[in-house]
Order: sequence, then C-alpha cells, then structure tokens
Amino acid sequence: MAQELVQLRGFNAVSYSDISRRLGIRNASVHYHFPAKTDLGVALVRRYRERLETHLAAISARGLPLPERLEAYLLAYREVVHPDGRICLCTVLANDYNTLPPAMQGEVAQFFETNRRWLAAALAEGQESGEMKTLQSPEQSAAALLAGLEGAMLLARASGDTAQFEPLARVLLQQLRAA
Repeated sequence: MAQELVQLRGFNAVSYSDISRRLGIRNASVHYHFPAKTDLGVALVRRYRERLETHLAAISARGLPLPERLEAYLLAYREVVHPDGRICLCTVLANDYNTLPPAMQGEVAQFFETNRRWLAAALAEGQESGEMKTLQSPEQSAAALLAGLEGAMLLARASGDTAQFEPLARVLLQQLRAA
C-alpha cells in the first residue's frame, strides 16, 4: 500500500496518515513498525531492489540469447507502468532525490547501479558472442538504455497515457540492436 502511494504521489507527498487511512489502522501502528518515515522509505526501496535482483538472477540463470534477455528485462519495466499513473518506485524517487534522506538516496542509487551493472554485463556478453555490436562500450550502452527506459516511463506518465511506454521502449531496444 505504501509503495503504491509513493509510486503515485512521490515520497514527500505521502504521510503516515495516508497509509493508515488506506489500511484502516491507526498512525501509531505504522510508527510501531517504522519509527521514522526514513525507515519506511529505506524498507520500501530495499525490498523493491531485492525483487529486482531476484528477477535479474532468474533471467541470467535461463541462459537466454541477448535479445531474449533484454526482452525479459523490459518485461520488468512494463509490469510497473500502470494505467493509473504508477511507475517504477525508484524512478519516482529519483525525481525526489535531492530531498530524500541520505539513507534513501543510497538505496535508490544502488537500485540504478544494480540495473546498470546487469545490463552492462549482458551487453558485454552479447558483444563477445557476436550477438550485438555497438559503437559505445557496454557500460555506456547500458547507461543509455537505462536512462531511456526511465525517461520513457516519465514521458508516458506525464502525457497521461502510460500505453506510450511500450513503443518508446521498443525504439530503445531496436536502436541498440541496430548499432
């Protein structure tokens, strides 16, 4: 519930009373589990990042060719773009980054670094196997793809039409494959 609220409104616009009201409990119950709002935010981002790590490990374990690995990766993004305007938790938090507590900033940065490292490793393997050739290094290509996907979510959300995410993401993958 708290994650959905943050995905819709941003961390700074969500209060304990918003959460307790939605859950039908008292604020004290939320404070009991998360004494400070920072504790709640860190827990949300950590859980979100750990789910991503599990997803990425599962993709890697399947031994798929690079195009299929990238499709499986894209699926994780597709699943967090909702018609109600919710998008990736860490994309939302990146917008609030300068106003987040340092502990949350670290977790958000780690989420993006996990993405970037996994993509760079996958792209490097793709280059070594001849599945993909790029003009940039795997690290640069990974950072560009990640930035593009994050931006595609924001554009889709800002337009009020989250269905725009899919064609934007497809263009990014096509550009990477064409390089």
